[in-house]
Amino acid sequence: MAYLLGIDIGTSGTKTVIFDLQGNTIASSTVEYPLYQPDIGWAEQDPKDWWDAVCSTIGEVLQKSAVKADSIKSIGLSGQMHGLVMLGNNGEVLRRAILWCDQRTENECAEITTRVGAERLVEITANPALTGFTASKILWVRNNEPEVYEKCKKILLPKDYIRYMLTGEFATEVSDASGMQLIDIKERTWSDEILRKLEIPKELLGNVYESVEISGRLSKKAADETGLAENTPVAGGGGDQAAGAVGNGIIKEGVISSTIGTSGVVFAHLDKPVIDSLGRVHTFCHAVPGAWHVMGVTQGAGLSLKWFRDNFCISEIESSKYMEIDPYILMDEQAGKVPTGAKGIIYLPYLMGERTPHLDSRARGVFFGLSAAHTRRDMIRAVMEGVSYSLLDCMEIIKNMGILPRIVMVSGGGGKSPLWRQIQADMFACPVSTNKSSEGPALGAALIAGVGTGVYKDLNEACEVAISTKNTQDPNVQNVEIYRKYYPLYKKLYKDLKESFKIAYEI
Repeated sequence: MAYLLGIDIGTSGTKTVIFDLQGNTIASSTVEYPLYQPDIGWAEQDPKDWWDAVCSTIGEVLQKSAVKADSIKSIGLSGQMHGLVMLGNNGEVLRRAILWCDQRTENECAEITTRVGAERLVEITANPALTGFTASKILWVRNNEPEVYEKCKKILLPKDYIRYMLTGEFATEVSDASGMQLIDIKERTWSDEILRKLEIPKELLGNVYESVEISGRLSKKAADETGLAENTPVAGGGGDQAAGAVGNGIIKEGVISSTIGTSGVVFAHLDKPVIDSLGRVHTFCHAVPGAWHVMGVTQGAGLSLKWFRDNFCISEIESSKYMEIDPYILMDEQAGKVPTGAKGIIYLPYLMGERTPHLDSRARGVFFGLSAAHTRRDMIRAVMEGVSYSLLDCMEIIKNMGILPRIVMVSGGGGKSPLWRQIQADMFACPVSTNKSSEGPALGAALIAGVGTGVYKDLNEACEVAISTKNTQDPNVQNVEIYRKYYPLYKKLYKDLKESFKIAYEI
C-alpha cells in the first residue's frame, strides 16, 4: 500500500502523521518543546528542538504503524509562519528563532514603512508592516545583533529549516513566504523592489515554489536519522494556516474556517487577491496554485487557555494524570457548568499584543468584571468566550470585505471542544462543522504532497477523496442574543484601555 506523511511544525509541538490515500490517519505522534520568553513580548524557540521532534515523531509513527519506509510516497511540510531562522556558512543555526508572536520589532516596522512607503508596501505585499512578520525580525537582528547578521548566509522559515534538514535544499513556497513581507503577493515571487529598499540580499533567501511542487528529496543523512527512505520526495507544503485550510477543504470561495491553535485564525479562500485597506486582516498566497486567501489573526487564542491551565488549573492537571485524560477535558467540563456570558466576566486575550483588528503590540490581557462571587470555572469560560470574541472581530471584517460564508469549518485544538464549537456557532450566528479528520495542517500538507507526486490530479480531487464533514452544531438563539449584548462591551474595553496599554508599556 501507498501512504503519505504530513509533518506540522507548530509552536507548542511538532505533529507527524501517516495517512492512507483516503485521508485516514494510520498513526500520529506529537512531541512538545519549550517556548523561550527572554523579555516581555518576546518569543523564541530553538530550531534543534524542532528537528529532534521531527526525528522522534517520524520514528514513532513508523514503529506504531509498521508501515515500511519505502511505502511513504511523499512528505508534506506545514509550520508556524513568520519565524526567523538564520543559518551560517555550514548551515549552523546562529541564534534561537524569533517567532510569529514576538512583538519586539515596533521600531523596525516604522523603518520598513519609511523605506518602502506605506501605500507601496501594501500594494506589493498586501499588508502594512507588522511586528509578527519576518522582514521586521531581519531588520531587528541587523540593528541589534550586527555580529549575527554579518555571519548569516541563509534565512529560512521554521518548516523550511526542516526541509533543509531533510533535503539539504534552501527553499520555501508561496503561502508561507507571503508572511515574510518580502513577496510580491500578486506575482507570487520575491519582490526585488522590497529587497532593494530594505537592503536585504536576495541570496539570503531560498527558491520559491508553488506549494504542490516537489522541492527536494530526502538525503541519505536524513534517511539515517529519521528511518525514512532516501530520495523520498518532499513537497513545497504550506504555512500552517494554508495547509490547515487544505486539510479542512477551504479551497473554494464561500467556505471559511475558524481555527483555534496557539493563535486563532479566521480564513477564507480567494480566487483573486482582495486587500483590506486598513491592513487589519492579511491577504496571502494560498497553497492552491493560482489562488489567494484572506485571514484575520488573533495572537493569544489557545495560548490564553494554555496559560490559564499552566498557572491556575494545577488540580485539573494532577487529576488528569490519574484519569489518563487531557486536562483540557476537565476544564471544558468546568466551563460548561457556567452560563453563557461567564456571569459578566469579559476576557481580552491580548497576552502577546494583538493583530486583528487592532495591530497593537502593546495591548495586554485583561479580566474585566471580576467580583468575589466569581470562581475559577467562570474565568475558564471567560477565556474561551474572550478568544471567540476575538475571532468574531476577524469574521466581521472579512464579511465587510464582501466575503460571505456559506459554511464555517472549525478546527485546531479548540475545535475538539464541543463547548468551544458551540460558543463559536453562537457568536457567529451560523452553523459550524468539523471534518472527520482533526489533523488539519498535517493532513493538508500530506494532500499537497500527494498532488506533487501525482497521487491526486489536483487539490480538488485530493479534498474530494479525503475530506468529509463529521458533525455540525447550530447556533442557540438565546445564546446568540446574549453574545450580541456583550460583544459591543468587549470592543469598547479595548478602546477604553488603548491609551492605558501605551502608558503601561512606557513605564
